[in-house]
Amino acid sequence: MKSNTKTFEVRDLTKVYNIGGGLSRSKVVAVNRASFTLGDRGPEIFTLAGESGSGKTTLARIALGLVEPTSGNIQYDGKEIAYIKGRKQRMAFMREVQPIFQNPFETFNPLKKVYTYLYETGLNYNMAAGKSEMDQVIEDALVAVGLSLEEISGKYPHEFSGGQLQRSSIARALITNPSTLIADEPVSMVDASMRMSIVNLFRELKEKRDVSVMYITHDLATAYYASDRISIMLRGNIVEMGSVEEILDDPLHPYTRLLLESVPEPDTDQKWEKEIALSTFEEVEYAQIGCKFAGRCPHVMETCRKKAPRDIYVDGRLVNCYLYMKK
Repeated sequence: MKSNTKTFEVRDLTKVYNIGGGLSRSKVVAVNRASFTLGDRGPEIFTLAGESGSGKTTLARIALGLVEPTSGNIQYDGKEIAYIKGRKQRMAFMREVQPIFQNPFETFNPLKKVYTYLYETGLNYNMAAGKSEMDQVIEDALVAVGLSLEEISGKYPHEFSGGQLQRSSIARALITNPSTLIADEPVSMVDASMRMSIVNLFRELKEKRDVSVMYITHDLATAYYASDRISIMLRGNIVEMGSVEEILDDPLHPYTRLLLESVPEPDTDQKWEKEIALSTFEEVEYAQIGCKFAGRCPHVMETCRKKAPRDIYVDGRLVNCYLYMKK
C-alpha cells in the first residue's frame, strides 16, 4: 500500500428523506444500508454507477460531509465524517478529500479569472508562503492535468472549452495534494474527444500521485475503462459490486444486464446515451417493499415482491438477488 493512501469505510449507510407534507407526507430511502471501502488496498478508482435516482450522488455528498446520514456511518482515515465540525477540522478534511463536480462552468465564478480562483484555493489551504511559490504549486497542478500557467493566465471561464475548464477544475482539486477525489459525473458535460482524456487523467493521478477516486457515473463505457472496482446502485441499494471486469463482462444481477443493453460491448469511444424513463418507475420502485427491480425484472418471482433479498457473495463478488440464493 502506498504510504499516503487513506481509506474510506462505509458501513450500513442509510439516508432517508421526508417528502411532501400533511397527509401526503412520505419517506424516500435515497441510500439503503450501503457498505463498501475505498483505498484499503492502496490507490484505486471505485465507481458508483446507476441510472438517475439511484442514490449515487447522495452517497457522494455524504462522503463529502455535505449531507448527514440517517443511520450507519462513513469514516475517512478512521474518523467519522459526521463528527467533523468547525472550520479547522473541516478544512483539514477537505484538504485531503476534494470534490469534482459535473458542470465545470458552475465550479468557477464567471466574473473571476481562473488563475485567481486557483490562487485563492491555494491561499485558503496555506499551500505556499508567497506568490512565486504559489505559482509553482499551481503550475505543478496544471501540468498534472495537461495544462500550464501560461495557458490559463488572464482568462475567464467562458474563454475555455468544457474539457479545458474541467481539467482546470481537477487542477484546482490537486492544489491541496489530496489523497482522494470524489468526482460526480465529471465527464458528462464534455464532448467525446475530451471524455476519455479526462478518464485517462484519473488513471494517471492514481498511478503517479497515489490518488484514489470515487467516480460517480451513469456512463458504463468510461466506468469499464477507468475503474478498478464498481458498485451498481438501484434506488439506494447496492445490487452488485466487485471488480469492473467481473461485473461488466459477466453481470449477474438482472438490473446490471439491463444497463449494459445500451452498451453491448465495452467501447471507450461510446457514451451510454440512453436514459431509462424514471417518470414511469421512480415512485413505484422507491415504495416497493421487496426488490426495487421487481417491476422490471424478467426473472421476477413472487418472493421478490414481498421481501428484499439479502447480500450474498458469488465467486467473490457481492450480489443482491434471489436468483443466487440457495433454495
